[in-house]
Amino acid sequence: MKKNKHTLYLLLLLVVVLLFTLLNVSLGSVNIPFKEVLLSLLGDEDGKQEWYYIIRDYRLPKAITAIMVGSGLSVSGLLMQTLFRNPLAGPFILGISSGASLGVALLVLGTSFFGTNITALAFSNYGLALASSIGAFLVLLTVMIVAQKVRNTMSILIIGLMFGSLTSAIISVLAYFSTAEQLQQYLFWSFGSLGNLSWKELSIFFIVYLIGMLLVVTIIKPLNSLLLGENYAKSMGVNIKLTRNITLIATALLTGIITAFSGPIAFVGLAVPHIAKILFKTSNHKILLPAALILGAIVMLLSDTIAQIPNSEYTLPINAMTSLFGAPIVIWLLIRKQKIVV
Repeated sequence: MKKNKHTLYLLLLLVVVLLFTLLNVSLGSVNIPFKEVLLSLLGDEDGKQEWYYIIRDYRLPKAITAIMVGSGLSVSGLLMQTLFRNPLAGPFILGISSGASLGVALLVLGTSFFGTNITALAFSNYGLALASSIGAFLVLLTVMIVAQKVRNTMSILIIGLMFGSLTSAIISVLAYFSTAEQLQQYLFWSFGSLGNLSWKELSIFFIVYLIGMLLVVTIIKPLNSLLLGENYAKSMGVNIKLTRNITLIATALLTGIITAFSGPIAFVGLAVPHIAKILFKTSNHKILLPAALILGAIVMLLSDTIAQIPNSEYTLPINAMTSLFGAPIVIWLLIRKQKIVV
């Protein structure tokens, strides 16, 4: 009975995702009639070509990006909270995002040290994504090497936090010697953005996202065992080292690709898993993982819809909107429940 109830809730949330996707695609700086939005999504090119272009080549990729960013960060956050058994753990706790930020900082702010030959690369989407990916991969490689050396999972958590502090210090030094234009470009990247991806870039994003999600599916059962401690999981025949490595790789892939293409998006990965736990009242990852995935997509779509200010040329930073919109909801839910579910 409870399983059927959870399934019904998940189906209802999927309907909400569809509705919010339509809402997100319908609103923007250009006012387009809802009928024309639907026709454009169905492939009808008989309407205004400008409208068709805006919807198919800008708004729809942005909505798909929001879904992947929200769901990827939420699932990553849930993985980290389970692995470290820490309700304050999030997808960026391994230092992967910090590594990605350092890669972008070296590209954008590093012209003061490396010369102006890389300036053109720094102003391209591919350049920023490549620099971010390299930075994230190097930190992942370091974390994986460390993970083989230490047995205590909490040591990995502490090392990840130290990587974050180290990269922040390097970025501060680079910023000190940078020009106002360089600082502005890096600041805009750090705000996060969902609307700059072409279909080609989105396909690369999706491939890495899909690989990360498929890895997550393989460790659902071991994650449930880990909730009761590593010793219990071992007694149940769980390969702790393999499960930990897959968890770290999946989180790194999702967090790395999201940061590479959309910048460091705050709040979602930390808070949405708690919303899922509170709403579904379960610790079973067979329920929590799809719940976090769907809720993350909803939060991101709604935040982006609010951020783009309909019928205005201004778009608010998505990072600000996720926190402004989501934090009060989580505080309210936690006050009602009076506890954090780990």
